[in-house]
Amino acid sequence: MKIFKNKIDLIAYVDTLKSEKKTLGFVPTMGALHQGHASLIIKGLDQNDYVAVSVFVNPTQFDNQEDLVKYPRTLDSDVELLSTISEERIIVYAPTVDDIYGDNVISTSFSYDGLEHEMEGRFRDGHFDGVGTIVKRLFEIVRPNKAYFGEKDFQQLMIVKKLVEKHNMPVKVVGCKIHRAKDGLAMSSRNARLKEAYREAAPFIFKTLKIAKEKFGTKSANKVTEWVIKQFAKHDLLTLEYFIIADIKTLKTVSRKSNQKSYRAFIAVYADDIRLIDNIALN
Repeated sequence: MKIFKNKIDLIAYVDTLKSEKKTLGFVPTMGALHQGHASLIIKGLDQNDYVAVSVFVNPTQFDNQEDLVKYPRTLDSDVELLSTISEERIIVYAPTVDDIYGDNVISTSFSYDGLEHEMEGRFRDGHFDGVGTIVKRLFEIVRPNKAYFGEKDFQQLMIVKKLVEKHNMPVKVVGCKIHRAKDGLAMSSRNARLKEAYREAAPFIFKTLKIAKEKFGTKSANKVTEWVIKQFAKHDLLTLEYFIIADIKTLKTVSRKSNQKSYRAFIAVYADDIRLIDNIALN
């Protein structure tokens, strides 16, 4: 497995692959890899000759600096997991902050036609500027044919698609289904930080989403939202930050349902000091 710590060497290697007419998939990550990441990489390998995986904890997308400090950095175990998928067809890019940003560790300001102001954008100031900054930079360095993002971060997926569209970037963004643990909890690097009691409680999030989906068939969005809020108000360990039913194209909160539109329910929950997000298609 080829592991690159600087962009100059990676760019030269990608040039070689392109000269050989090889296709390249890309899975950007912040490390602490798990089976959710593995599912993206496997899909990428199915559709490309090679897959590049970046392992980089991006400082510009953390609005909470304590969260940045605590974020797990596990490159050795990440490489070990990747080697179980493929030794020959995976390329790892594990840069330093300096290699990506130089002396200018700040975000560029982006407009995503309003997508950035909904849900996560309301609660995480500047987050999507940080996402756009690093994704655009990585796309320019890696130059993949296709890039793979999980639907757990559905808003991020939509924003990356908008980024590619607005900047005319030659990469196809592929959304992939949420990978879940057997008990339904959406796979996340943050799950490893959950204390035992909170890990046992966390599947309540997806269980509630599934019931909300059933209720959405016969009840208004407001009624479903009220029901979800009440469920979490009664929970001893999990604290609801938001539950929103939104139009999947605009991500705006729905006030009145339409048979001509598709909707998803989005949720953010605190389990102690760990923030968990999830979502589910409603129709």
